[in-house]
Parts: sequence; C-alpha cells; structure tokens
Amino acid sequence: MSSNFKRIGLVGRYRQNNMAPTLVLLENWLNKNHYDVELEQQTAESLQRPNQGLPIDQLCQEVDLIIVLGGDGSLLGVARAAADSAVPVLGINHGRLGFLTDIHPKTCIVEVEKVLAGHYLEEKRFLLEALFQQQPTQLETALNDIVLMPGPLPHMIEFEIYIDDEFVCSQRADGLITATPTGSTAYALSGGGPILSPYLNAIVLVPMFPHTLSSRPIVIDSHQKINIVLTDNNQENARVSCDGHERIVLPIGETLTLQRKKEELRLIHPKNYRYFETLRSKLGWAHKPTDILE
Repeated sequence: MSSNFKRIGLVGRYRQNNMAPTLVLLENWLNKNHYDVELEQQTAESLQRPNQGLPIDQLCQEVDLIIVLGGDGSLLGVARAAADSAVPVLGINHGRLGFLTDIHPKTCIVEVEKVLAGHYLEEKRFLLEALFQQQPTQLETALNDIVLMPGPLPHMIEFEIYIDDEFVCSQRADGLITATPTGSTAYALSGGGPILSPYLNAIVLVPMFPHTLSSRPIVIDSHQKINIVLTDNNQENARVSCDGHERIVLPIGETLTLQRKKEELRLIHPKNYRYFETLRSKLGWAHKPTDILE
C-alpha cells in the first residue's frame, strides 16, 4: 500500500532554534527517498536559503502533502491556505501541548515513512469565516476561534448575539470567544467552555468574564449563522482576533457575521492516533487504576 504523496511541502516554526535539525533531517530523508521537496518561504529563509522557498498559498497549490514542524500555532498559520487548496496537513510537534501536531520529533522519520506508505488516518476539520457588514471585502478565517475583545485597554463591552437572525441575548462582558471543536481545547477551554469532540458539527460561544453570572457557554449547530452587533452604548471600537493573529477594528454599531467555511482542512494523523488518548496525555487526566498498578 502506498499514498499519492509525491510532492512534499515543509513548513517550520522558523523562530524556534531547535527546529532546524529536525527539519534538515526530514528534508534529507525525503530527498534520499526520491520525493520532491518544497520549502515554505520563511522556512527557507531561516535555513539561509532565501531563494528556495515558496509563499504558503503557492506552496499549498504545488504539493500533495504539507508537513508542519512546530506547535499548534504553526499549523493554524497553514490551515487557511491548506483548506483552500484541499492539500492535507501532517504535524510534527515542536511546540508545547500539540493537539494538532501529534508526531514526536524523535520518531518523525519512522512515522512520516508510514504515512507516505499509506498507513495513516485522515479527518476533516471545519473552519470559521468572519465577515463585516460595513466592510464587505474584509473576510477572515480561523481554525480555532474568532474572538471579540475590547480595544487597547481592558474594559467591558456591550454586544448583542443573533443566531439565524433570531435575537439570543444582549451581553456586557470582556468579550466573546466563538470556537470550533478544534478550538474548544484552546482559548475557549481557558474561558470555561466545554471540550467538543472534533467529530461534532458544532460551534461553542463562550462569554469572557460576563457581567451577569447566569451567562454560560452555548453550543449550536455549525451550519447556523451568528451575528454579533457592537451596540451604540459602547464608548469605543472593539477588536476581532482570528486564531490569535489578526486584530481587526470593529466599529461601534458594526455587525460581525460568523459562519462555517465551505472548504475544510484535511488533517493527517499516524495510524495509532486516538483522540481521547491525546486528551488524557495533554490535559493530565487520570489513567485507569489498572494502568497505574501495572
């Protein structure tokens, strides 16, 4: 059994010093085994090869598989372009938790060889799109979450939430986290939100430090449209962050629309990947008593 992965794109967390040896080791192994290898632009620059890299959008269009070396944040940076090009992504964890990048650097050659031989699992993760009523050409995408937050200084903001054009509530809070199942183990979890199985077609809305103690996270169907209105009672503009990157100004009175993106991310895992085993390991959950005794 073999895969159709012949052209491999490599993306490294170029700001991390200890990433380069693993990246070069993997690149040499791929070249030795007659795979066509392309480097992402900033990754190539970090290896002192500025003329060899491709912009991420172009890279995703020219390869059969993207291998990301870094943490989950590194994979988030690739997700949008990879989803648009329908190219699958495999992650090698050079970060901390690594919910998405689940291959250990020490075993990366063995695991990558298995994947390229066709022994892997593939799952699809949906993304969210953010649209702005007063800025119709502005479109942002997130794999984890889209966060409404105050301006430069922390303070409470007032906003209204509508789901499928039905009024849900008016809230005063430090903000609102709207997360996919993928993002439910990230910022939303820190804010008190539930963990959503990645196999659910659901979105969770988590208010941040709400003024009313009865405000609680809400889980809705992923195909429902969410409108968030920054009311005229606010004194200054708010901000919108997508996967912790872009901070877009949301003017007073503006409507932010969140909806499921049509294109999905194809995420590749080793054959032995188990979601709940990952949760136990990353979150420090207790194992079965028999496991402890053994």
